[in-house]
Amino acid sequence: MTDTASYVSDRMALMDVMLKYAKGCDNRDLALYRSVFADDAVVSGFTDEPYHGGDAWTAYVVEALGRFGPTQHMLGPQLATIDGDTAECRTDVQATHYLKDQPDTTLTLWATYETQMKRIGGEWKIARHHLVRRGTRIQSD
Repeated sequence: MTDTASYVSDRMALMDVMLKYAKGCDNRDLALYRSVFADDAVVSGFTDEPYHGGDAWTAYVVEALGRFGPTQHMLGPQLATIDGDTAECRTDVQATHYLKDQPDTTLTLWATYETQMKRIGGEWKIARHHLVRRGTRIQSD
């Protein structure tokens, strides 16, 4: 593979990590969701304290999603800088969450994911993932 072909392949793979992240969350496919995280991943910005480990983070997400009905995570174009087997990525997100107990009420989050990825066993995985909140809105129909 040429350097350009390798770069394009890595860029597409990095974007696919985040698309699997969104699909896993929205489809409640938590096995797919968990698969994008390194075992020793650190996740911050979602709660007061960071989560350490892909299993611990996924367990929290299972619990958190229990408060919501359908969700949709729409991702903006990803900016990524690749350095060998590591990458720094920035992905904007707009996430809509229907409240389970109030199905006519939605919570919309505007945010940026700042994500460090590393290549593990030939696959890109999330090593560090940080949520930067831009705004939220709760709206009832």
